[in-house]
Amino acid sequence: MLYSGLAVLAGGLFALTNAATIAQIKGDSFLSPLAGQVVYNVTGIVTAKDRYGLWLTDEPSRDGHVSSSLRVFGSTVAVRNTRVGDKISLSGTVTEYRKLDRPDDLSLTELSSPGQVIVHSTGHKIDPVVLGHARIPPTGPLSSLDVGSEGWLSVPGNVSLLTDVNPTLQPTLYGLDFWESLEGRLVTIPNPVALDFPSWMGAIWVRGDWPVQGLNKRGGLTIVNGKDDIPYAHSEAIPLGRPLDGSRNPKSTIGVKFENITGIVTYQFGFYTILPLTAPAIVSVPDEEPLPSSIIALDDPCELTIGDYNVENMSPRSHHISKVANHIANYLNAPDIMFLQEIQSDSGSTDNGIVTANKTLKALTNAIERARKGVRYEFVNIEPEDNVDGGKPGSNIRVAYLWRPERVSLVGGSPRGNATQATEAIKGKDEKLSLSLNPGRINPLSPAWEDSRKPLAAMWQTTTGEHFYTVNVHFSSKRGSSPSHGNPRPPVNGHNARRTYQVNVTADFISTLLQHSPNASVILAGDMNEYLQTRSVFHSFNNLLFDINELSSVSPTERYTYVYEQHTQEIDHIFVSESVAKRGTEVEHIHVNTWAKSVGERASDHDPTVARVRVCESRMKMEGVVEDSSTFNVQLPLGL
Repeated sequence: MLYSGLAVLAGGLFALTNAATIAQIKGDSFLSPLAGQVVYNVTGIVTAKDRYGLWLTDEPSRDGHVSSSLRVFGSTVAVRNTRVGDKISLSGTVTEYRKLDRPDDLSLTELSSPGQVIVHSTGHKIDPVVLGHARIPPTGPLSSLDVGSEGWLSVPGNVSLLTDVNPTLQPTLYGLDFWESLEGRLVTIPNPVALDFPSWMGAIWVRGDWPVQGLNKRGGLTIVNGKDDIPYAHSEAIPLGRPLDGSRNPKSTIGVKFENITGIVTYQFGFYTILPLTAPAIVSVPDEEPLPSSIIALDDPCELTIGDYNVENMSPRSHHISKVANHIANYLNAPDIMFLQEIQSDSGSTDNGIVTANKTLKALTNAIERARKGVRYEFVNIEPEDNVDGGKPGSNIRVAYLWRPERVSLVGGSPRGNATQATEAIKGKDEKLSLSLNPGRINPLSPAWEDSRKPLAAMWQTTTGEHFYTVNVHFSSKRGSSPSHGNPRPPVNGHNARRTYQVNVTADFISTLLQHSPNASVILAGDMNEYLQTRSVFHSFNNLLFDINELSSVSPTERYTYVYEQHTQEIDHIFVSESVAKRGTEVEHIHVNTWAKSVGERASDHDPTVARVRVCESRMKMEGVVEDSSTFNVQLPLGL
């Protein structure tokens, strides 16, 4: 029963107040309708405690939209003296808490400044909500506000704020609504499976025994398109926070299975989170190890193998050089050309003005030769201006090529470019397509590349003299993104506009190549820091370049090179021009890092990729059969 009265807090008259149930405090939307008010006689059973307060659960609400549980924040003597299972009543101020330094987070409804704590009875038991049975997480959008043709990846982001609109919860349709409707509740995750390595805070993303989308063979959730071609946001996944009893969550990797987990649903650090009552035990760990690629180089000079690898801040003294070298030599089978990203200067991240990287690249090529006898790579890069291309100050990360000189070579006749010179497509004296600088950077003074790595274009020839072209890129990072469970809807995709600009500039260059020579063989690869499902970013590649996964019929759920939070994802891509696409392609992502047993065992945060492409028309006889391009013709996809 509601009643009116006056409350005195901190020595002063506060406000007109009411008694309220937990359901009335929580309401049927994201923000409490009683926020800022002092309430009395809030009654429930203590379901869990920590050093900052406790969680209280009342009789379940008849309205499935409304949580009947509440966080009580404040560790007074009376609160500390309560025990799990006590039925209590208390007063306090209804607060929507959000850390000041996290403006993009949602808020957590709390009862703060608890007082008048009365223990009415003890020994009560609250049965947890078994997720996947009593309540099933939806696999649809995260929020009703994630409108647009690309769902949660639609641009622009931050069109609306969830707390401003404060829509009525629809927990059967939207992921954030589902978890908000359980905020404060004791829940059980049956048969949980890890989706990622632990975060720096020890949080582990998991899925439970309920329907999911984008499930890959390892047990993770890959970003794939669903209904209406909208990418799944994996709203059915949730992180585990720090256990309430002070124990530590175990180490995890994709596919690790835990025993059932019981804990409290809360919101912290940008995400709805379950705080386990105690750390879960590991039930099983995937025993399948990553295998070397089945793609190997053949004798055909027109058929080449291409590797792509972000080697994560490699300097001459990096501890992971030998691991990367082993991956290139024995897992990628020593491709004819390697596209590398994040090659640091010879002094590593020491900010001393050194921009050369010959020592770094020599250390890597020497290590590859040690890992596989007889494999010798040459290398090339273009030194950036000091501290202009982003990354750690002093590290001067850049893209680079390695190549096997017995298989391919850079075409001579053009000078090598420098940090500020732009290479251009030109017609040579023989009226054939050439580059003014080889290798050379693509429009390096364009604002598109501000504080970012510049692409490196190169013109190559096979042992039979056939020419082809490559572009190695490392687009701007997603730094500045808002959390997927955050207040801005759709979420902010950090540097999205800059990556779009970078794609446009890259596409312009490749278009010029193909205008001069429509049948030119062009290969674009690198760390693009974006999912192909964000179609707006890659729009300029439509009908110009073709995704090698699509051409090679790789299952969408197995297209990943990176794992972050709830998603396995592909942010490293290989595209080819139409002439290459029509001859047929193969590609494999080698999961030497995303399948590692721990973060410490990884060589990089990215997986490498290896592909086979045909850069010219072969007439070689192989085993008595004359092969030509018609054998490999494929129907091209319509676009990204």
